[in-house]
Amino acid sequence: MQININVNGTDHSLDVEPRRLLVDAIRGDLGLRGTHIGCDTTSCGACTVLVDGTPIKSCTMFAVQADGSAVTTVEGLKGADGLSAVQQGFSAEHGLQCGFCTPGMMLVSTALLEENPDPSEDDIRWAISGNICRCTGYVNIVKAVQWAAAAARNGGEEG
Repeated sequence: MQININVNGTDHSLDVEPRRLLVDAIRGDLGLRGTHIGCDTTSCGACTVLVDGTPIKSCTMFAVQADGSAVTTVEGLKGADGLSAVQQGFSAEHGLQCGFCTPGMMLVSTALLEENPDPSEDDIRWAISGNICRCTGYVNIVKAVQWAAAAARNGGEEG
């Protein structure tokens, strides 16, 4: 089946089987390896991407369901001016260790900040609750999102 999707600002026309998962199309057909495959059951969130701005676990979404959509992967967060505020926050606040969950966490956090530019700690914890991190204990991930929110409010400068 022929699908057309825009991934990270670039239009792609892909020939996929109807049963092909979005995560497999992103990784295999487009070569974007930042989207990770963890559990294949939506439990871990490592495969999270943004589909038309909404966080979606791509391990249980068929690629054909994304036909006509705009998909953002972690590779698409970096802009012409450099790393996004969320990416900078994860670096500044040490919001990652092994890095496996990081792409999904960053995409969920990006969607949260688009919807709520000044989230409380509870808002952040709720937003990332569908993503599992086995390394950090979440404290620095929350701090990273708070850093990014502050940076956005202050015109790109944290604090």
